[in-house]
Amino acid sequence: MTTRFGLIWAQARGGVIGADGGMPWHVPEDLRHFKELTINTPVVMGRRTWDSFPARFRPLPDRRNIVVTRNDEWAGEGAERADSLDSALDAAREQGSPWAWVIGGSQLFSDALAHASRLEVTELDLDVAGDTFAPAVDGWRVAAVEPAHGWHTSSSGIRYRFLTYEPEGS
Repeated sequence: MTTRFGLIWAQARGGVIGADGGMPWHVPEDLRHFKELTINTPVVMGRRTWDSFPARFRPLPDRRNIVVTRNDEWAGEGAERADSLDSALDAAREQGSPWAWVIGGSQLFSDALAHASRLEVTELDLDVAGDTFAPAVDGWRVAAVEPAHGWHTSSSGIRYRFLTYEPEGS
């Protein structure tokens, strides 16, 4: 079985995906969507993304957690260390899952775009200051939008929608 790679993130207006090591919003419906897509699959993340999760969520349950870091001494309970994106993707392939997901951060997203066959982006109708941004999706096209028209409204009051991107020409 060939493993396909996807990237998954939530972004506010201006491509903001984070601020001060965390997400500057709370959208429970996005967290459920993230879990539905990534459950029982390998997830690849940078060390700062790993560190951004509250301790009770590390490792992400029912997922193989692969953390990319150049620090040979780093270890996280329940995580596998990879010294590069390529070695992390190789480790994810070993599981034989149909999908593996890159879940952050910004630099890993940019580096992994060339390996991806799908992007799952939760778009938030929200202006927020941030210091971490989503990669440009040049060369990608929106293949699906949920809802097809308009927005969902989160229980937290934030409007959002789910976008699925595929490479142009696919």
